Amino acid sequence: MFRRIEAAALQATERKVRVSVDGAVLECRESDSVAAALFAANVLACRDTAVSGAARGPYCMMGVCYDCLVRIDGRPNQQACMTRVRDGMTVERQLGAREVAA
Repeated sequence: MFRRIEAAALQATERKVRVSVDGAVLECRESDSVAAALFAANVLACRDTAVSGAARGPYCMMGVCYDCLVRIDGRPNQQACMTRVRDGMTVERQLGAREVAA
C-alpha cells in the first residue's frame, strides 16, 4: 500500500543508515523519519493501544494524532513521524495493555 514516489528516489549523495526495529535491522535513508522508515519496510503498526491492545500505526505524519508512538533508544512515547532516523538507533513497538500488565 505504501511505496516511495519515484521523484523522491534515493539521491546518490544521500547516506543510508541502519536502525534496529524490535531486533531486526532496517537500512533506511538518512532523511527518513522513523515513521517513513517503518512504512518503507512494510511495518504498518508501531504500537498497540493501552486499553484494547488494538494495533496503531502512523496516521497523520505531522505530529498531531500520536498514533505513531514508539520507544526510541529506551525512551517511551516518542513520535515516530517527528523523529529523524540516525545510524544505530533502536526503535521498539509499544505494546499497550501487554506492557501495562507486565
